[in-house]
Amino acid sequence: MPDISSKNKIVLVGDRVLIAPDKEQERTTHGLYLPPGVKEKEKVQSGYIVKVGPGYPVVNPNFIDQEPWSTTPKEPVKYIPLQAEEGDYAIFLRDAAIEIEFEGQQYLIVQQSSLLMLIRKNMFTELGL
Repeated sequence: MPDISSKNKIVLVGDRVLIAPDKEQERTTHGLYLPPGVKEKEKVQSGYIVKVGPGYPVVNPNFIDQEPWSTTPKEPVKYIPLQAEEGDYAIFLRDAAIEIEFEGQQYLIVQQSSLLMLIRKNMFTELGL
């Protein structure tokens, strides 16, 4: 899994995850590198999740009733957390990914709804497998 030395600088919004694409997908099982045209025809892609957003925002009913000049403290926004976690291996829809470059590294930003499957390393140890 790639390590982002400055991942604390990155703030993802809502239900988005930051993924480092899996470089092993660029080669066949025999070690031959695939040309870009072959990779673009695939509908799914995979990679390691390096950062997750806060989740889906939940409306605070008390905030709606407050007047702007009210002196009562406002509660912070609450979120429903995402199922994806940092370190998970994700398989997602390629068309839904947005490619970015940050500090010389290629990353993909994907909404959680475009994730098809997560592989979590510690999941098998928790189950005793």
